[in-house]
Amino acid sequence: MKKFKIKVNGVTYDVEVEEEKEQAAPAAPAPAAAKPAPVIKAAKPVPQQAAAAAAPAPAASADGHAVKAPMPGKIVKVAVEAGQAVKTGDVLVILEAMKMQNEITSDFDGTVQAVNVSAGQTVSAQESLVVIG
Repeated sequence: MKKFKIKVNGVTYDVEVEEEKEQAAPAAPAPAAAKPAPVIKAAKPVPQQAAAAAAPAPAASADGHAVKAPMPGKIVKVAVEAGQAVKTGDVLVILEAMKMQNEITSDFDGTVQAVNVSAGQTVSAQESLVVIG
């Protein structure tokens, strides 16, 4: 049994993977068989506090911290405006990519200095969406 930590959309999960043992081979050679797939046991989320302690939040510079698009897509909704106070985990924008809506959240507390996108706009990966100071 092997244990792994997996991060999906900002949520960390503890996962245990168990490799199944192959059964005894028959007397006659069989055609090449694929290895059995690993069995994934139930995953449980790690509390946000533990995840936050594991990865330190980026520090804001004097010019502010740009929250960037993790992937190319289309902005569906802008949830903040300039001058608004935000906390870690607050939703800033909703980005649609590959038919899925992804919540782009703040990675630290601060005040929104600038919103660089609007609803309906297409963005590239690593394009600045919001600046927080």
